[in-house]
Amino acid sequence: MSAPASATTTDHLHDPAAEPVTLDRRDGPYGEVVLRRRGTRLEIIANGCFLMDTSDGRSERLLIDAARDALPAGREAPDVLVGGLGVGFSLAHAAADARWGRIAVVEREEAVIDWHREGPLGAISGAALRDARTVILHTDLVEYLRTTTDRYDALCLDIDNGPEWTVTEDNGNLYSAAGLAMCRDRLKPGGVLAVWSANPSPAFGEALRNAGFTGVRAEEVPVARGVPDVVHLAVRTA
Repeated sequence: MSAPASATTTDHLHDPAAEPVTLDRRDGPYGEVVLRRRGTRLEIIANGCFLMDTSDGRSERLLIDAARDALPAGREAPDVLVGGLGVGFSLAHAAADARWGRIAVVEREEAVIDWHREGPLGAISGAALRDARTVILHTDLVEYLRTTTDRYDALCLDIDNGPEWTVTEDNGNLYSAAGLAMCRDRLKPGGVLAVWSANPSPAFGEALRNAGFTGVRAEEVPVARGVPDVVHLAVRTA
């Protein structure tokens, strides 16, 4: 979500001056969500905030690959939880990798799920949704982490523009000490937490260390303008 999209801007792929065309607009429990087409790209808008588009996807793919690469060597068919379906880049990339086991995706917006199952975003996620390893969980991520007893090898979270730029106020709980403790509890020993951000956050890195994670680091994806997209990584060692 660079500046603040979760996909980086590549102006050579579309006309940035193109007028947006609204394809669907829904009012849900978390406010309004809109699917728009602008030139050749699709955009998701939540409560008037530009969230993500289909112009790139490098940082969403990095979210998945960096988590997998940080897992202990020899771990067979690791399970991954993807927090946020978005435009589908992360899910599609995970499903394209036969090394993953179960691929669970938590998405709280029914409209977003519909746009993938029955709408134009299916062009990105269709094969992944048909993959037997994939399960879509229609629920709020923070609530799911609080109530589930499932544990995963990797949590790949991309529900906000970053720890310091949340889509809704309640999402801030995910990046608090209590929220990070929930994430740690949902990981198997040696499991990896990967969090997407539209900008580097040294304070979040420190919060991860304070929550008992090790191997805390950040990987960057340069963008055409502005600060790079970032994937924050942290490991549960015990």
